[in-house]
Amino acid sequence: MSLLKTIDTDPSFAPRESGPLPERLISGNPTYKTWAQDAARGETINTGVWEATPGETRSIKGETFEFCHILSGVVEITPEGGEPVVYKAGDSFLMKPGFVGVWKTIETVRKIYLTVS
Repeated sequence: MSLLKTIDTDPSFAPRESGPLPERLISGNPTYKTWAQDAARGETINTGVWEATPGETRSIKGETFEFCHILSGVVEITPEGGEPVVYKAGDSFLMKPGFVGVWKTIETVRKIYLTVS
């Protein structure tokens, strides 16, 4: 097993397809694609590529730490009680444990993610 992993930003294998939990959907009909690429420490650390079509959902991180790097598209994230922040291709950000807010996909977004639970 190699301890160096390259994240394929345009994977050739089929993604896992899903959508938001009904109780988190605010508007639209977003669909998600996830290309999981690596896991470690008993699946508590995960990385890969994720894509979402336009829509608006509640984001609740719980105990999860998530790093995101936007490859394409545009999202607007509004922390509960805070101001909206727009992220687009080339931007990176963190959502720390306890984050609650609104994730609005404005243009289909593709990101690299790294989660630690």
